[in-house]
Amino acid sequence: SDIAAVAALPAQDQQVGELIAEAMDKVGKDGVITVEESNAFGLELEFTEGMAFDKGYLSPYMVTDQERMEAVLDDPYILINQGKISSIQDLLPLLEKVIQAGASKPLLIIAEDVEGETLSPLVVNKI
Repeated sequence: SDIAAVAALPAQDQQVGELIAEAMDKVGKDGVITVEESNAFGLELEFTEGMAFDKGYLSPYMVTDQERMEAVLDDPYILINQGKISSIQDLLPLLEKVIQAGASKPLLIIAEDVEGETLSPLVVNKI
């Protein structure tokens, strides 16, 4: 394929080109391909289903496991927002419903960014 031919040029290896073309075909135009160096002999292609995030938690106050510096949430409510969250007012109706349903269940917010003034009340109220 054209992709395999183009991918093979920098590596000067047709097999590398074919592997990259296969990866691109499998993940599609919105997929992510990561190339890593290995001490093992030969080439390996591994697929992982799911999503990749550039960042983690926005504040160290969100950490639940201090030793591993991870935020582990059991059975959370999940809010996925396509853009930035810049006002706590935008979240209030949702936050009220989460609190009414039971404050013991955490809320995971996935967004492009949560701006400073919005982040503070979420951290203070441990949401």
